[in-house]
Amino acid sequence: MALLVTLVPAVATARESGKPGKPGLTETQTAPTTLRLAGAGRGMAALDVPLADRLDRVAPRRWRTTPMRTSGFRMVGVTWSGVAEPTVRVRVRTPAGWADWRVLPHQHDGPNPTTDGGGRVHGTQAVWTGAARDLQVEVRGARPAGLTLALLEPRRLPGDAEESAKASVIRPHQATTGETARATTAPPPQILPRSAWGANPRWRNGSPRYNKVVYQVHIHHTAGSLMYTREDVPALLRGMYRYHTHSLGWFDIGYNFLVDKFGRAWEGRSGGMTRVVQGAHTRGFNHNSVGIAVIGRFDGWAPRRKALATIARLAAWKLEPFHGRPRGTVKRRSEGSDRYRAGRWVRLPVIDGHRDTNETACPGAGLYRKLPVIRRMTARRMAMT
Repeated sequence: MALLVTLVPAVATARESGKPGKPGLTETQTAPTTLRLAGAGRGMAALDVPLADRLDRVAPRRWRTTPMRTSGFRMVGVTWSGVAEPTVRVRVRTPAGWADWRVLPHQHDGPNPTTDGGGRVHGTQAVWTGAARDLQVEVRGARPAGLTLALLEPRRLPGDAEESAKASVIRPHQATTGETARATTAPPPQILPRSAWGANPRWRNGSPRYNKVVYQVHIHHTAGSLMYTREDVPALLRGMYRYHTHSLGWFDIGYNFLVDKFGRAWEGRSGGMTRVVQGAHTRGFNHNSVGIAVIGRFDGWAPRRKALATIARLAAWKLEPFHGRPRGTVKRRSEGSDRYRAGRWVRLPVIDGHRDTNETACPGAGLYRKLPVIRRMTARRMAMT
């Protein structure tokens, strides 16, 4: 079945209307200025808002903006320069009222610092909030230079519902290295390609890199809200793609594959899903590995069985050609993470969680507890004992 290809044009230059809101407003008031995201009607509207002049000191080592009115957004993230890591909290106002404050998880994904120049820009993850117009930002602990709020409004495109509902999508039959194909007896699940979610090739700022072998599969969650529909997923991926390439300066979206809560697999990073593309998903351990992210936040609960099965099918497909042992461990050399210094050899599970390699809560306690299940399902699919 032919696929409807929907590409998102480049984001227009963002603009802000009016003057900054005056300090001294109460928490329930909103600054009179409207922050207008540019690119409306083109599938993606975005605005980067410098926070230096908007943060007021409310306590020792604690700063907060007044509530800010926007033209509408669905995703937020915060970036900065330097190695200091602040605690960043946001709260948003939806039609139901102000939501509770929530911490934006730090972005521990990314290029390897020693080989790919990772670490120039730091930030939180881009979190899916659902439709909102107002928000407030709080920074605690450190206040690094260059604090910038990224507001994203990835809107549905006409083809999103059609693409996300299709049952017949491309089905790869081989797993390959960068150059040489290897046969596999563990076929992948059906995978929706980049064209299905409207990945704009003009947003990329480099070329793919390839690994020679797959030793590990790293499991992640994207830490955003689970309150998304099937039709929201293409827009959500476009927002993540924009944040990774424009706000963090990466070559492409970081994950090789993404799995939504409905159990569908999506192609992430470009370079050919049947090839061993090096991602930017597990800092220090991107080499010789594959990164799979489940869309949503799984701190207190686990993904559905369908999603776990899809992760296992992806893992089996990528590990089988290289005789990977999904229930085993492997010794790997770190290329530099906040948990393991560059050059250190560590023994890790073949299928691990992001927290095993970096100082992060990812992939959430609920999903992390399901890793033994994923390993067993992967092993069965590879006909291993």
